[in-house]
Amino acid sequence: MKKRLFVLLLCAAHFQLFTLNVEFPTVTAGGLMTNTNYHIAFDRMMARGATFDIDAAYSNPAGLAWGREGWQLSLNFQKPWQNRDITLDGTKYEGVASAPIVPALFASYKKDRWALSTMIGIVGSGGFVKYDNGVPMFNVLMSGLLANNGIQPNTYKLDAEMKGKQYIYGAQFNFTYKILDCLSAAAGIRANYYDGYYRGHVKAIDHPAFGELAALLLDVDQKGWGFTPMVSVNFHQGPLTLTARYEFRTKVNPKNDTNVLDAGLGQNLMAYMMANDPYAQAKLGELQQKLGAYTAPYQDGVRTRYDMPALLSVAAGYEFTPKLRATLEYHFFDDKNAKMANDRQKELTHGTHEILAGVEYDINEKFTVSCGGQRTDYGLSDGYQQNTSFACDSYSIGLGGAWNINEKLRLNAGYFISIYSDYEKQATYGRETYSRTNNVVGLGLDFRF
Repeated sequence: MKKRLFVLLLCAAHFQLFTLNVEFPTVTAGGLMTNTNYHIAFDRMMARGATFDIDAAYSNPAGLAWGREGWQLSLNFQKPWQNRDITLDGTKYEGVASAPIVPALFASYKKDRWALSTMIGIVGSGGFVKYDNGVPMFNVLMSGLLANNGIQPNTYKLDAEMKGKQYIYGAQFNFTYKILDCLSAAAGIRANYYDGYYRGHVKAIDHPAFGELAALLLDVDQKGWGFTPMVSVNFHQGPLTLTARYEFRTKVNPKNDTNVLDAGLGQNLMAYMMANDPYAQAKLGELQQKLGAYTAPYQDGVRTRYDMPALLSVAAGYEFTPKLRATLEYHFFDDKNAKMANDRQKELTHGTHEILAGVEYDINEKFTVSCGGQRTDYGLSDGYQQNTSFACDSYSIGLGGAWNINEKLRLNAGYFISIYSDYEKQATYGRETYSRTNNVVGLGLDFRF
């Protein structure tokens, strides 16, 4: 059984060791904790806030008052792939983010002036990320610890890895009613289930005299629930459609199931220090209590906030001809008032702003093509960015099309790419550059009964 390592505590205080708040938005178009791309129509057009199609069950529930009569069902499958890299003074730490095929289900039923609808999907984050060589803050911490005790990097091997998973599954239900011939409203609620884990280690091993010098180990699972009320309105007259949708803040407070949380010296090195430092035992006892304060957020049973922020979405759609439609949309995610671990949301300069635009054209009765773009500005700051959780502002471009196979079946196909701006930060241990790439392809089937 390893004894606690007091020198590691001192380094932890300096490098903010135990401030993990990991987000993995691998399929995300949207805010820091919220996805907005569920239906393939988003992938191929981006701005869907004024649609009356089945994807309105998420993006414009009030608009279903002008949708198709009877039942509709839609199955959608997306495949994302992404890199999340950190470069420290020229050394790149490559993070590969991935997710399996990501599904989403939509359903609606409309009769005369009212409609019922539902959407089930991954509403926040949604994937895995892995750094095969660890991340700078942990590796530098370990190397600095050993160097301060006279053990140089060329005398041992550093074995490091950091990985994590974060999914927020959601299922929402909406009721829509056409109040006037030109005005409708909808109300709904979504249940959200948070499922995540964080696993990592940094080990200094293979020293010729002591074998394993030191190790830092982390293995934490987190699970929790949250509920999101939502309302929307839709004005539609002639070729013009104006919409607004509001999702209230969702309190998500998952509970830790901690398997491992430990930092310690190898037995041989510990024995050597105890034999040669008469004050080692006293120092360990004094500082072990402080170590508990740093590890407290990740002890078993502790809860950590991962709120989903309030979201305001407004959109304007215009039908220039029966074949040509365009939409302009704006999203605001109130991230600064959504609780994060250690109140990290306070480091943001503002909430997330998104501007989206899209155009759709019917070539004929069978085929439709579309494209669109999105600009995302998170309000980032040096204080917000961390090795274990960072974001980059971006531009996204989507394109694709739809094929009306028959009157009851439609196939959607889409692709979008996000182009990120690198973020540079002067850390205490060097200059860091955060960078990302993101691509998503998707296929979906819409059924009409």
